[in-house]
Amino acid sequence: MTSAAGSGHPSSALSLAHLVASLMYEQMRYDPANPWHPGSDRLVLSEGHSVPIVYAAYADLGGVVGRSPQEKRALTLDDLKTLRELDSVLDGHPNPAEGFPFFDAATGSLGQGLSVGAGLALAARLAGIDKRIFVIIGDGESREGQVAEALDFLLDHNLTHVCPIFNCNGQGQADYVSPQQSAETLAAKLKAFGLDAEVIDGHDLTAVTEALQTVGRARRPVAIVARTQKGWGVESLKAHTNHGKPLPKDKVADAEASLDRTAAELRIPAQVGDAPRPPAPAAATGPARRGKITIKPFAEGIEKAGLAATLAKNKLSTRRAYGAALLALGEADERIVALDGDVSNSTFANIFGKAFGDRFFECKIAEQNMISVAVGLSAAGFIPFASSFAKFLARSYDQIEMAAITRANVKLVGSHSGCSLGADGPSQMSLPDLAYFRSYTCADDGRGNPAAIVFHPADGVAAYRLTELAASTTGLCYLRTHRPDVPLIYPQDAAFTIGGSAQLAEGDALTIVSSGYMVTLAIQAVRELEEAGIRCNLFDAYSLPLNAEPILAAASSAGGVILTVEDNFAGGFNAALAEAAAATGDVRVHSMTCPRIPKSGKDGNIVLTSLGLGVADIVARARALAK
Repeated sequence: MTSAAGSGHPSSALSLAHLVASLMYEQMRYDPANPWHPGSDRLVLSEGHSVPIVYAAYADLGGVVGRSPQEKRALTLDDLKTLRELDSVLDGHPNPAEGFPFFDAATGSLGQGLSVGAGLALAARLAGIDKRIFVIIGDGESREGQVAEALDFLLDHNLTHVCPIFNCNGQGQADYVSPQQSAETLAAKLKAFGLDAEVIDGHDLTAVTEALQTVGRARRPVAIVARTQKGWGVESLKAHTNHGKPLPKDKVADAEASLDRTAAELRIPAQVGDAPRPPAPAAATGPARRGKITIKPFAEGIEKAGLAATLAKNKLSTRRAYGAALLALGEADERIVALDGDVSNSTFANIFGKAFGDRFFECKIAEQNMISVAVGLSAAGFIPFASSFAKFLARSYDQIEMAAITRANVKLVGSHSGCSLGADGPSQMSLPDLAYFRSYTCADDGRGNPAAIVFHPADGVAAYRLTELAASTTGLCYLRTHRPDVPLIYPQDAAFTIGGSAQLAEGDALTIVSSGYMVTLAIQAVRELEEAGIRCNLFDAYSLPLNAEPILAAASSAGGVILTVEDNFAGGFNAALAEAAAATGDVRVHSMTCPRIPKSGKDGNIVLTSLGLGVADIVARARALAK
């Protein structure tokens, strides 16, 4: 396969020969003809570059491929020749979104598979399904910090049906692995974590099978540390310099001859007959699919969440409203689950946690693990909301990208966004996040939808309804909330749409566009300007990708000038409007964004003023542009 493709990792794949044989032919309970079966045991190949050997076994077993059961077809041995081709279901690294549903998540960016497996196990527990999840991890890969996060999580939640299998072939990409990743040291580390760890010969099929049979029977998670050989059975692939190097086509016959000699030495018959069939999965059903999720009215949801006293002051932060909406979603649909990174009393996800303890998963200070666990839960049919400070989500951007590649139905919630939190300073402020997520809203997911949707509510009503909208939107969503309580802007029955905006004021001098917390300041600025005889349009742009037509139309009849006001770095809504305006050619866009790295101040408005983003600054800039 790799020789035909001209690229790939045959030496790594061969090191997994016996592990894959035992798993896919004997131990895993699954139906190759129905990889969507909810009762199936699952395999997560965290060591994603080794995937050709899984493709080979799956084709040998008559496994089916396709993006849905309606378009499934059997994978043939001839299909293996299409590895890595543009129109092939056999991607260079595992990816179910491209039509290989045996896997649940895209892997290949190393270190994330065990967390995905943990999410799959949580989903099985919620659904009452007795299934095992096997995760193959490279020895060099085990150095990734997320692996340690995932091991902690396995123990925290006693996920005994997850089996980490460490493929210890001793070689990385550039050289041999560190002694810290040797089989003995890895086993000692795993035991120190609290797992039962066994070191085996990964090319002894009997030893592999006996070790795998213990999974799910012990009182605590079991890890297998398998000593293997890169390039097993093919002498020309065993050197540590062969990582990622397929054999030239004229050397394939020599490799096959080497495998034949190995078979003879091991007294394996040349013809083994029909492949054994894996045991069938247990009867099971996953979470029921539904359409649009509708939650209770705003005031009722706020009161149920214990926030009525705050609402009585006509002020509510978007983070509090998110917590109320999450609670209402949990009551409306059992597929809703929540994860948080030790800040649930600040994100207000704890409101959900108190009501639905079995569906709330505390991930502690391990955001990378949290995102990948959410991907696993999503793959099993649940709708996960993963929340933390927006700033802390930044350390999991790689995991978020893999979620997008998977086309995972994950909802990310970043609290304490922008500069408005004030006193905590820039180490707690998320400033480039809108630019990052906007880049995904500009990309197609391959199915005619944006690769991500951004929701940026300005008040409690918007946050409540946009959280509801996120739950019913299939795919990756990012909800950006802020810390300060702000006056309600919208009527309680206001409606919101993906890519939408709302006109909050009308005028003919200038068009001001803002989002999130800054809408409150923009409202104050527009009122001051009106008192001075300068009437401005004001739009709250609350979602990306932005439908800019209503804003551009209003701006065209009001002097052809837009001023965007944001408390983040450039690249968010200002860039969306500038690009849209450039396409029409009759509107100019000016921006007020965070101009430099901030520092802490006693409150958010002090910080914003120091950055030239206070109400007086908006008024002054608007006056200048209106002239």
